[in-house]
Amino acid sequence: MKKWLKHTERLLVVVGATLLLFWAAAKLHEIVLSRAAVRQFENLRQPAVNISVGSPLPTLAVPKPSFVSWSEKRIQDYALSLDQHLASPMAVIRINRIHVEAPVLDGTDDLTLNRGVGHIQGTSRPGENGNVGLAGHRDGFFRGLKDIKLGDRIDLEEPDGTETYVVDHLTIVDPHDVRVLQSETKSALTLVTCYPFYYIGSAPRRFIVHATRVDAFKLRLHSRTN
Repeated sequence: MKKWLKHTERLLVVVGATLLLFWAAAKLHEIVLSRAAVRQFENLRQPAVNISVGSPLPTLAVPKPSFVSWSEKRIQDYALSLDQHLASPMAVIRINRIHVEAPVLDGTDDLTLNRGVGHIQGTSRPGENGNVGLAGHRDGFFRGLKDIKLGDRIDLEEPDGTETYVVDHLTIVDPHDVRVLQSETKSALTLVTCYPFYYIGSAPRRFIVHATRVDAFKLRLHSRTN
């Protein structure tokens, strides 16, 4: 009886070890395939485009996305969007501290927001004075906004130069609250994305990042100290 129990025990140990080995191999295979798919997408880089009108302007290179924190669906949507032609980007937005980098495209339809960040109609365009409004997906290009802080620097690279902004206000609003996009006398940038960032389904609120252009920001600080 004892001998039979020993054989049974050994058999169970072997079976358990074998199953564990199979599970580890399958998990490793899954990770390798997932990383390979991400690398494949990251290697898809749109060529640099010249967005000049009239006289030649410097070329804006379209950055390739980093898919590290993106949802699987958003990665798939981005890949599908590459089959469609879109107009050249208006600008490129960069927030280096939180690793946000994206082309700024005209409009906020589904295709545009799958390919980059969209300029909100009715707001100032990049390079103009006033309030520039940009929208992006919370599980895609604007996922990094979950970690943004007051004082963070935002660079908006345009064909003829780069505008630098400083984040001075963060807020959460209802979807119908468009006051955050109102025109301003100072040069400002407003980023809009859905909130909460990891909400399943259609997110009920909007996360708003307001930033002021550096020259106007410095002027405002100076006025406060005098």
